[in-house]
Amino acid sequence: MATNTYRSIFLLGARDTIPLMIAAAPFAIVFGALAQSNGLSVAATLGMSAIVFAGSSQFVAATLLGAGAAIPIIILTVFVVNLRHMLYSISLMPQVSKLPQALRMMLSFWLTDETYAAVSNRLIHGFKGDNEKSAFTWLYLGAAIPFYCSWIAFTAVGIIMGQKIPKLTEWGLDIAMVVAFVGIVVPILKNKAQWACAITAFISALLTHDWPHQSGLLFSSMIAILVGVILSRKQSTTKEHHA
Repeated sequence: MATNTYRSIFLLGARDTIPLMIAAAPFAIVFGALAQSNGLSVAATLGMSAIVFAGSSQFVAATLLGAGAAIPIIILTVFVVNLRHMLYSISLMPQVSKLPQALRMMLSFWLTDETYAAVSNRLIHGFKGDNEKSAFTWLYLGAAIPFYCSWIAFTAVGIIMGQKIPKLTEWGLDIAMVVAFVGIVVPILKNKAQWACAITAFISALLTHDWPHQSGLLFSSMIAILVGVILSRKQSTTKEHHA
């Protein structure tokens, strides 16, 4: 009985991720083609999707590698771009705090924007199971594993298409992922600090789009995080005073 329950929970997570998988597919295809055009081998391209598994960071890293940027710059930029995953982790801490460390490490590898969006949306709407911790784990795996497999598969498709179709990266297919990110982010913006962080990142990214070596992305991420942290602290202080 428990097996059937966990299977249904796994399938629930997978079902919630399907729209995001569809939106991410063109993004993965473009990455496969882009990495090839920037001189990465087939093995390195697939390896990034299988081992790094972080869409926006993979784009940044591949672009910077192709531009000949220094390794420290690439590492720092990718690190800052992925800082948001720390916030995701903090948000999910109540659900994973009592899980074995090895399992938490495995789940952390599969933590992406899409997985977090699917899982957190269920949690917001009061998702529970007979065994809450186990139910969460199966929901998370259901959201993460199919997406992980599809990301690698569509990266391979991008490699093949990039070899067959000239200038595939100029087709604008990555706009699908931009729309998906908007769909992920906007519904979870609940307070002024979060909205200020998002708006700051958007405006700064537009103004710094032409900065060399994707440094505008690095700057925009840092300034948006700073704005969000400052306003969050102000909101917390105000609540404490009122309390």
